[in-house]
Amino acid sequence: MLPYVLKRLLYAVPVIWGVVTLVFVLTRALPGDPVETMLSQSGGSAEAIAQMRAALALDAPLHEQYARFWWDLARGDLGRSLFTNRPVLTTIMEQLPNTIVLALSAMLVAVFCGMVLGVLAAVYQNTWVDTLCMTLAVFGVSMPVFWSGILLITLFSAALHWLPATGQGSFKHLLMPMFVLGFASSGAIARLIRADMLEVLAEDYIVTARAKGLRLRTTIVRHALRNALIPALTLIGLQFGFLLGGTVVTETVFSRQGIGRLVIDAILWKDFPVVQGAVLFSAIAYTLLNIVVDVSYVFVDPRLRSDAR
Repeated sequence: MLPYVLKRLLYAVPVIWGVVTLVFVLTRALPGDPVETMLSQSGGSAEAIAQMRAALALDAPLHEQYARFWWDLARGDLGRSLFTNRPVLTTIMEQLPNTIVLALSAMLVAVFCGMVLGVLAAVYQNTWVDTLCMTLAVFGVSMPVFWSGILLITLFSAALHWLPATGQGSFKHLLMPMFVLGFASSGAIARLIRADMLEVLAEDYIVTARAKGLRLRTTIVRHALRNALIPALTLIGLQFGFLLGGTVVTETVFSRQGIGRLVIDAILWKDFPVVQGAVLFSAIAYTLLNIVVDVSYVFVDPRLRSDAR
């Protein structure tokens, strides 16, 4: 098992290197000068701007900035915000719990809705139930998050006054964001589970179990669904990584604090150390989640255990 995990970690090294390099280049390619933006509000002179750029090593060649960035990263230092002068890692860790709560709750919605829609569509194949479930799945995939969020705010907050439109602090504030984000991810899960369920339900052992009189519910829960979920684990892991790093639009629409909102504010203020740190943190989390999913296959599918030794 340990060699298998180490092999997966080794595969992640070039991915992380590529992400770090890409983030570094793109943040430097942002239009405008962040130091000028920061000091122009206080009427900073050209000499003060030059001193600040020298202090932050922004006047050094790109290859020197790149080497220094890797050195700081190896020491666990993501830099300091250009505007608050606080460590970037501290700022990210303060916002991380809000994003994790939203991502986990949305993932629960996505898995539950995806499993229900996928199983119903497979069991009642080529019926109106199948058509309805797949229509809802396509609707979830196609509907932009910002548009569905605005629709829910208009209906449940402005019209019915059932839920608060924005903010956070209670479960009511979480309901609309987690449903919007979760339903958008449930469509892909539903379609994959439907396809896998159709293959499993056609297997001989399922046909034999049904012929012996085993109840349909028992057959689906104990046998068919368990095997159909194995290919879906990868997609569920990828979707959770997307939710963890892709809450930017949702947190903006519903005015929630989190990493997504932090990135938006940092981009607007050209605070590239925060942008670098947040994007890099999300990318590493996404990569590690993929490794966890790969390892989980060994525990779910006994056939893979011999290959992992």
